[in-house]
Amino acid sequence: MRRAKHAVAGQLVVRWNRRTAIWAIVIVVVLAGIAGGIAIWALGGGKPRVSPRCRVDVGSSHYAMDLEQAANATTIAAVGKQVGLPDHAVTIALATALQESNLHNLSYGDRDSLGLFQQRPSQGWGTRAQILDPRTSSAAFFKALARVPGWQTMSVTDAAQAVQHSNASQAYAVWAPMARALAIATTGEVPAGFACQFAVSPSKLRPASPEPALTEAFGPSTLNVPVASARGWTIASWLVGHAEEYRIISVRFAGRQWTPNGTWRSFTTTDTGIAITQATAA
Repeated sequence: MRRAKHAVAGQLVVRWNRRTAIWAIVIVVVLAGIAGGIAIWALGGGKPRVSPRCRVDVGSSHYAMDLEQAANATTIAAVGKQVGLPDHAVTIALATALQESNLHNLSYGDRDSLGLFQQRPSQGWGTRAQILDPRTSSAAFFKALARVPGWQTMSVTDAAQAVQHSNASQAYAVWAPMARALAIATTGEVPAGFACQFAVSPSKLRPASPEPALTEAFGPSTLNVPVASARGWTIASWLVGHAEEYRIISVRFAGRQWTPNGTWRSFTTTDTGIAITQATAA
């Protein structure tokens, strides 16, 4: 009887040791995570890390995307307005790019397909370099769309298919709601509907000026000059979509200001047009 009792007692001791070991491992993991978080917080200058992302908020529609998608979307919108097409054309182009590449400028695809719209050099869409340039490929798409009879009254799906000749002709319909919300936000139909959030990292280099790219996308005289509301918000959205690239830390227009924390806020200013501030060299 004593041996049996001793065996039970020993078994209880073993179980207690296993539980202790498990809890010890859990505590170590938790403490390591806390320590890692503190280290990241400290390395970030005492500020929590910001997850880069962009958002479209139009009425009850809300969509998120990464910074590359945002830059490409605002480029498509800029080109559409530059060539003088209505917002419906921008919606069609955005739905097409969402389906074909998810708004990423792909260097590969089916056969020789490339870029945002998966255009093919062998089918006359341009050279590889031209197709991989978002502005040039967008202009090529809009040019092809404008040649489609009656595209203005077509559904997004039918118009996109008329340009793309896809094997999945109905796939564009899935993206139509997001494309429409994105077009509304980036063409100025709804002010301040597009915003991006990211951390501005220190740099010893002076940021490049966005002026050459702005002139290419919109023509001359885009900053600090009076501008119509819709055009102004198209330009402002482009600046926000390309803000990380040019280290832009403020975009101001029509009594509102965007900053990299990802929001547009009311802002009292004497600016008569669009004004920006870029980060200074560290």
